[in-house]
Amino acid sequence: MRGKTTHAYWVVPRGEYMLTLKARGELVEGSLEELREELYITRRAIQYIIDVLWELDKIPTINQVHQMFYKLLRKQEFRAHQCKQIYKYALGIVKSAKKNNGKKPILKKLSTRLDKYDARVDLENQLVIVKLRNKVFKIKLLHSKEYIRKFLGRKWYEVTVSIDRNGRVWIAIPFKWMYEPYKPRRIMSLDINLKKVVIYNGRSVRRINTRFSEALYLKHLAENTQKRHSYAWRRNGKWLEIIRALHRRSKNIVVDWCWKFAKYIVLKARKTRSAIVLEDLEKLWFNASQRSPSLADRLSRFAYRKLQHTIITKAIEYNVPVLFINPRNTSSTCPRCGNKLSYNHRLAICRNCGFVADRDTAGAMNIYLKAIQTIAPCLRSRGTHPMTNETRAKGGPHKNEPMIAYIHSYKNI
Repeated sequence: MRGKTTHAYWVVPRGEYMLTLKARGELVEGSLEELREELYITRRAIQYIIDVLWELDKIPTINQVHQMFYKLLRKQEFRAHQCKQIYKYALGIVKSAKKNNGKKPILKKLSTRLDKYDARVDLENQLVIVKLRNKVFKIKLLHSKEYIRKFLGRKWYEVTVSIDRNGRVWIAIPFKWMYEPYKPRRIMSLDINLKKVVIYNGRSVRRINTRFSEALYLKHLAENTQKRHSYAWRRNGKWLEIIRALHRRSKNIVVDWCWKFAKYIVLKARKTRSAIVLEDLEKLWFNASQRSPSLADRLSRFAYRKLQHTIITKAIEYNVPVLFINPRNTSSTCPRCGNKLSYNHRLAICRNCGFVADRDTAGAMNIYLKAIQTIAPCLRSRGTHPMTNETRAKGGPHKNEPMIAYIHSYKNI
């Protein structure tokens, strides 16, 4: 899949980021019913503020919202800082919906946000203490000690407590994280498609099957069920739950696979001191929807942006450099001689030099070459240089270019 971008390349900048610790929770003090009741009251208060702000012609400032709702919330026994979190959250939701010309937001999730005055985090004992109105709840984090240890000593900003439809308690805590990527010695280029992700490291190609097709199948199954039962599925609780379960499973497959693959590729890159190179597919959805509705439908579960987001998140966590390059001509140019490729279905053939490979492999190689040209100064100490025009004309790499000799005889692993 190819998109368009306005810049040749960009890197994930070093600096301060936010990484969130999310974990299941187990109530140590307080009952689940009491917690559910408090979250329900909080949700009702947020929804009331959203309803009021939505009817206004002009969105008020935070100070005006404070004057409008603070005393009202205090009369309902909300703590002072919890009042602030409630109307700030409601104001943010309304601003976002109005900006995107959306409908009035309706909250469905039972959750609340608390700052350091109404919550305390003890990572040593994996314990979170929250105060909701006049009640105190102690929640134990059900996560591995090794993972939680990464966040020890870091600054946190707020605690989000929520209960899902299965009655499970979840805790989310964003932490300040400094991203200081190492200087790369090698490059790993990724060509992401609906069915496969092709990884190229300069010497070998590896293909990994995605689960996007499986998620797309479940989405189509849910949609076909809706069509088969016409409007009856809206009033039939059984079919409504089946359709929702299919959509939920489709989404969970995408999210689960993206996080697992992101961790795999980031750890592999860190082990070899490599930089991860991706295509900048910022406008892929827009371009595809203009060309073909069926292609746009396939892209609905080709979660390339979700996958890129998870890779960036894990790269920040492990200080792995990430580079995005312009995807222009990465699947239409021969990586050996630079001439235009011709295709027999998905098989790329160069009439000039005889290069033959599948479309994804050719794309991954070209991504690699573009990245070499971008960060070549970082690799000169290892004797690796970008392929020059003279070298391409001769049909082979320079003698000091060991990492791109693969183009003539690459192997699969």
